[in-house]
Amino acid sequence: MTRTTNHLRFFLIFVHITVFSPALSAQQLEEKLLRFDLTPFSGYRTSMSFAIEPHVTGTNPRLVLDAGPSYGISFGLRLREEDLIEVRWARQDSYVRSVDITPQAPIQRIVLDQFHGDFSHEPLIEDWPSWAKPFVVASVGATHFSSNPSNFTRFSFGIGGGIRLLPSRHLGFKIQAEWLPALLDPRVTFVCAGGCVLHIGSTVASQGEVLVGPLLRF
Repeated sequence: MTRTTNHLRFFLIFVHITVFSPALSAQQLEEKLLRFDLTPFSGYRTSMSFAIEPHVTGTNPRLVLDAGPSYGISFGLRLREEDLIEVRWARQDSYVRSVDITPQAPIQRIVLDQFHGDFSHEPLIEDWPSWAKPFVVASVGATHFSSNPSNFTRFSFGIGGGIRLLPSRHLGFKIQAEWLPALLDPRVTFVCAGGCVLHIGSTVASQGEVLVGPLLRF
């Protein structure tokens, strides 16, 4: 009887090792493989203003890039579950117009392309649902302004935050808001389509962006 009991015990241990352990290892491996985030997004950017030099006292001559929709895509790698590094491209197709300038420069199309590295952290918040992950983000990169015949690229950065909603393991939703300044030093000369030349005197120009999009994790 004792021998039978020992055989049964060894058999159960063998079943546990051969059946349950591989299943557990496979589950852990699957969790480890979810290191990448992909988010195609659409958003909205506020206006951006560039001061013009020289100017007459009591006036505020400037160029204004109109607010409008934006779109792009980001791809990221998770070093840890709560830390994500992303590469993000965003584009805004808008118009630039002059304000408080005589004669007024013609309105012309301008395309903004922004290439940023985003560094986000999801802090652990007590009693917060596991499927909702708020985060803070800081970004750094470059912004290219293209408006025939003027083109220039300047250093830019960003600070913001948002939330990732994860109803399932592989699919979610991302909402993000960010303040995005661009440094304009060295100064920029803007050539209008009509042939006028405007010297931008701003050292910093900024805009805000809110974006939303589906989140794919794999």
